[in-house]
Order: sequence, then structure tokens, then C-alpha cells
Amino acid sequence: MAEGPPSGVELERRAIDVIRALSMDAPHAARSGHQGTAMALAPLAHVLWTRIMRYDPSAPDWPDRDRFILSCGHASILQYAMLHLTGYGLELDDLRAFRQWGSATPGHPEAGHTAGVEVTTGPLGQGFANGVGMALAEQSLRSRFGDDVIDHHIYAIVSDGDLAEGISHEAASLAGHLGLGRLVYVYDDNHISIDGPTELALSDDAVGRFESYGWHVLQLGESAEDLDALEQALRSARDEADRPSLIVLRSRIAHPSPDHIDSPAAHGLAFDDESIARTKEIMGLPDEPFHVPDEVLAFYRDAGARGVVERADWNQRAASRLAGREDEWEATLGGRGLPGWHEALPTFEPGAGPATRVASQQVLNAIAPQVPGLLGGGADLTGNTGTALKGATAVSRDQRGGSQVYFGIREHAMAAALVGAAQHGGVLPFGGTFLVFADYMRPSVRLAALSGAKAVFVWSHDSVGVGEDGPTHQPVEQLMSLRVIPSLIVLRPADANEVAAAWRVIVEGDEPVALILSRQNTPVLDTTADRAAAGVANGGYTVVDADEPDAVIVATGTEVAVAVEAAEALAAEGRAVRVVSLPSWELFEAQSSDYRDEILPPGVPTVSVEAGVTLGWRRYADVSIGIDRFGASAPGATVLAELGITSEAVADAVRGLV
Repeated sequence: MAEGPPSGVELERRAIDVIRALSMDAPHAARSGHQGTAMALAPLAHVLWTRIMRYDPSAPDWPDRDRFILSCGHASILQYAMLHLTGYGLELDDLRAFRQWGSATPGHPEAGHTAGVEVTTGPLGQGFANGVGMALAEQSLRSRFGDDVIDHHIYAIVSDGDLAEGISHEAASLAGHLGLGRLVYVYDDNHISIDGPTELALSDDAVGRFESYGWHVLQLGESAEDLDALEQALRSARDEADRPSLIVLRSRIAHPSPDHIDSPAAHGLAFDDESIARTKEIMGLPDEPFHVPDEVLAFYRDAGARGVVERADWNQRAASRLAGREDEWEATLGGRGLPGWHEALPTFEPGAGPATRVASQQVLNAIAPQVPGLLGGGADLTGNTGTALKGATAVSRDQRGGSQVYFGIREHAMAAALVGAAQHGGVLPFGGTFLVFADYMRPSVRLAALSGAKAVFVWSHDSVGVGEDGPTHQPVEQLMSLRVIPSLIVLRPADANEVAAAWRVIVEGDEPVALILSRQNTPVLDTTADRAAAGVANGGYTVVDADEPDAVIVATGTEVAVAVEAAEALAAEGRAVRVVSLPSWELFEAQSSDYRDEILPPGVPTVSVEAGVTLGWRRYADVSIGIDRFGASAPGATVLAELGITSEAVADAVRGLV
């Protein structure tokens, strides 16, 4: 009599072995990738996708789905295998094309590229901190709309490498302090790194560390193969409402391979044809690449289909709960303003004006009632950076519905949390610190740009105008270094009206934005009240007219006022000089060549002025006034003058060209 298909426990074991086989096959076909971790964690993935998580593969953007983060993104084949098996649209051919040009299965998971991938992980620790931002966003939405509409969890698999990176310390501390109970992390404590056993470089007490942060910690020990123990631990963590949870799981990398179990080689491409065949023989699978039995695929597709019913129930509940609040819901989900929100943007009169950081504070508070998803604050510099929401409740264990986040001195984690919150959706996250500390945040900013996360990085104290704090706190190279990140919009407004226009670009756009603001006061220019809204959106525009200019001065930020003063001095000599404000190179380059040539006419002598390195300005200028050295400790106006950021220096440069 022929043996029938497996069922029950036998089927689950067969299903897990199929995940392990795919975890060997795809990297082997690519001759690139990481196999052992995915094999060891196949039972955990199986339990998450079949017994714990709530999701609907047919609607991967369902707002109330559980989120999953693979922080150890090098084990991406584990996530791709589950996305294929549960029905997210990944086919076996996509797995066969693992890590190949144009495939839906890149080497590390990429949000927006592969359905079911929530955040772009790769650099270790980033996914860990992204999850904290997701938990903040979930909490904010649930507090605003009620748990009939939003009530889900964020699950993540994290590795020794994630916990070793400093960003995880910052993020874990913040999550524990805020009591983010919808956060459930499983720590794959496999004791293996690329260099060898983790004991070569790591002797942390992870349990004690996370307990000190205020986390709920469960130690499962050698339970990586015990499906019921995994389920019980995950359910216990899910029920912990007032603090995040860490499940410590001792896995065996490359299990059940007879050749590579517990081997550092299994951290990479360890399995050749023979070792794959021997491992499949142990698992009772045919030595056939990408073999998925019909009963296994049906089992996982049934698990994925359960979400269709749950989402249908949610649609009914949400429709009832959101009746009359549709505009608020749509604006909040998209990180946008309510209809007509831009009418709340203030206009500033010409003359003495505030620092752009102060103007940004005024604009932010003016629009906050009309942009319901605003959520953010500063890294212990909330007032200094203009990121305080007037009258807003601070997020805490006791006030979960607040919109003001005090991130503390945690720039690394703040940046990654902003990315996670943006990728979760339902908030417009912003975070502020000094521009010089953008260097601490750069990996997260890069991933925001790579994934298109609508996060707002507010950086004030944008030049040597910082003054007495000296060169350690005076950015000179940071602004230009941000411009080289693809898909990041850098906005450096010249005055208060340009700040208002910059926030309009932020709210109405979809990209991550670096908002660069001054410490020192700067005048409100004569023409910006009428021109800034369109001009900033276009990236550049004329602030001082000259139809047939003898020369053009192009500047950004507070140096636009310096350029205007130089143009006035030159006008007194009979020289027609146009002044152009160029708050965003990225937006300017997105305009037509006709528009760019209209603003910066080819062949007309052009001088740029910006209080930072001059590298890159040859794109727009013949001569550049800037600072190609570190600053100095002195009053800001003195440092700017001593380093040549003056109207006299700009005027002299124009005279030398014309």
C-alpha cells in the first residue's frame, strides 16, 4: 500500500525541513549567501508564520498586520522562503534568482522591493532599532484611533551581531524606558560569528543587560527545535503589555547538517553539492534543488489564507470606528496634512528675522494641529533644534498617546527609530540634533534613502556660526556629505519663509528629508514671502532680480543674506547681479533644463557662497566662497568673518570674475 501524505506533527516537521532545504539551495545556486542561520531558525520561522503572526499575503500593506523584522538580514533566504511558502507572490523562480540582477530576492531584505519585507536590513543593529520606531508608531496609532482599529505586534529576529552593535544598546534602553510592550524580539544565541565562536570578542550577559533596561526576558535554552516551547514563549511575550520582550534562544547553526553544524563556516556559503545531499538525506528529502512538496505548500498557503478572514473582520470594525474621521485617518496613515492644512503655514515679514531653527519651531507648532501624524522630538536637544511641540504630551509609560518623544542622547537609535516609524506608517516622524552629529546617524539616513522612508532628520547649528563650542561642534563637511546620498532631499532654507516652504515640501512629499537649520539669526528677505513656496519646491529660485545679469551669486541657508548684501554693494557700482537661493540641489536637479538655465544662465559668471566645504560647487559656480578647513572657538560672527564668509569677500570674488 502506498504511503499517504504526512499530517499533523509529521507534516510540520516536513515543512520545516523544506525551509532548511531552500535555505541551502538558493545561496548554493547563487554561489553567494548565508545558509546556516536560516537553517537553524527554520522552526522559529515556521511557528511565527503558522501559529503567531497575523498577516494577509493578499494585502501586504494591511495597516493592522503584525510586522516582522529580520534584523540579521544576511539570513534573508529564511524570510524569502516564508514569503514564497505563505503566498506573498514570490515564486520558486525568484528563489532560484537569489542575489541576481533585477531579482525580487536581493542579498539583504529591501522594503519596497519585495512584498512582505517591512524594513531594509543589512547593517547589523539597524533592524533592531527600526522595530522600536515601529512600536512607537503602532502605539501612537492605537492611542489615536483605538484598539478596534490598531492592535498588533512587532516581531524581530536579532543576532549576536545585532546585540554587539552600539545602536542596539541605545534602542533597547529607549524601548525599555518607554515600556513598548508590542515589541517581541527573539535573540538567536548561536555563539557563532564569522571570525569564529562569539566568545572571541563577546562575553556580555545579555539577560542581565536587557533586564536592566526593563525588558521582559525569557530564557528558552536549547529549545530551537521545540515548536510548542517556541509558541508558548512567543505567546507569553505577546501578552506582556507594558514592556518589550526578549526571548533568548540557543540555536545550532546549520542544524541538522552532519558537516557544518556549529561551524563558523556555516555563517557563509558552506554547503557544496555533497553536504547538501547528505543533509537532505538526513531530513528525508530528495536530492532535488528547490523541491517543495504539494502538501507542504498547501499547508503554508492555508496558514497565509487565514489572514483574509481576519482582515475582512478588521475592515468592518475599522469602517464603523473611523466613520466621520476618514480625513484624519488618511492624513495620519500617509504622514500628510488634513485638507487645506497648508493654510496654517505662517508668513514672515521682511526685516530682522529669527534663526531658521527658531522659525522651524514656529512653523512646526503652527501646522501640528493640521498634520495629525507628527511624532518626534530631539536627542536631548529638543528646544535647541526647534523640535518641541508646544503643549504636546510627552510619550511615556503612563502617556502612550503623546506626540513628543524625548529620545535622550541616542542619536544612532533615534535615526533608525525614525526610519522604522516611517516604514510602519501612520506617523510623520521627525528627530533633531546638531548637524555635526549627522555622522552618528549616517547609516540610518542612508537606509532611509534606500528604502524611501518618509522620515524628517532635523539638523540645526549648521555651520561655524555655532561659535564658541569650536571645531568639534562646527560642521563644515557634513552638509555636502549628505548631498551625495542618493534619494535624500536636503533642504537648507535661507530664512523663515523658506523654512515654511520647506515644511510644505516635507509634508506633501514622500521622501526622507534632511532639514538643515541655523543657530544664528538671519534676516527675512524682501522677496521670499511671495516666492519661497514655489522656489523651494523647485529647489532654487531668484531672490534678487537682474534680467541680464553681469554675474550671479548662488547661495544656501544664512549665506543667502550675505549674497544679497554683496549684490547691493555691487549694484551701487553699477553692476547687475542676480542672487539665487538654492535650498535643495536635489529638487533643483529634478527640474527641467530650461528652468535650471533660466535661474542659473549658462555662460554668466557665477560665484557660490556656503559656509562649508566647496567640493561639488563647480557644478554651479566658477568661483566658490566656502570653508575648506575646520573651524575655531570664538563667537560665531567672528569665526564666519575670519574664515571669509562675508559680503566683502563675495563682492570681491564677483569683481574678479567680471
